[in-house]
Amino acid sequence: MGTTVLVVLVVSGALLLGAAWGLFWPLPRVVEGLLVAMAGGALIVSVTVELVEPARLRSGLLVAVVGVLAGALAFVLLDRLVKRRWGTDSGGGLLAAITLDGVPENLALGVALIAAGPAEVAALAGSIFLSNLPEAAGGARDMRSSGRGRRQAFGLWAATAGLLSAAALAGRIGLEDVGSTPLSAIRCFAAGAVVASLATEVFPKAYREDATWAGAATAAGLVLAVALSAIG
Repeated sequence: MGTTVLVVLVVSGALLLGAAWGLFWPLPRVVEGLLVAMAGGALIVSVTVELVEPARLRSGLLVAVVGVLAGALAFVLLDRLVKRRWGTDSGGGLLAAITLDGVPENLALGVALIAAGPAEVAALAGSIFLSNLPEAAGGARDMRSSGRGRRQAFGLWAATAGLLSAAALAGRIGLEDVGSTPLSAIRCFAAGAVVASLATEVFPKAYREDATWAGAATAAGLVLAVALSAIG
């Protein structure tokens, strides 16, 4: 359990590091876009290798397909609800939006750690860490540009890090005793939500910042995730 807590804290701590990075040493938007694209490419591979494929082998293709599609649909509907009801301008709406984007990743990390050591989920944990850094850096910088103070912006990201840590731990602890097939479905549900998040939030942002090199950066992220998976 100690290793699980350590992995979760490191991954969620990337949000705090990224927020401080964006508030005090902001990157050029092009560089940020390339990092976001790389992280997205890595996450696509990681959720496939660490979540979907093991679930398919353990519980069958139908469970995997239904789980992935259900997770993607749930994310799309919740994302639409959050944006319609709260927008992203208020502190609460912004917190809800960035938490919604991060919960699937951290839930996926939590369930991936069930009956597995940190080395076995190195690709997923590393990909989430890589994703959290530029996401928090860009979000904190945009908050600062819109008139929020550094303290308020950092506080929002700290609250997000706490919520996402809780999601990862809930996935690890709360789902530990469920059966093999339900766990496979949950893993695929989380994977589908992550993929939907990447398609609607991550890759469009990367393309807006640098349409020329976003594709190459995404491929570099894919290679990185494959390498991490091989090491694990």
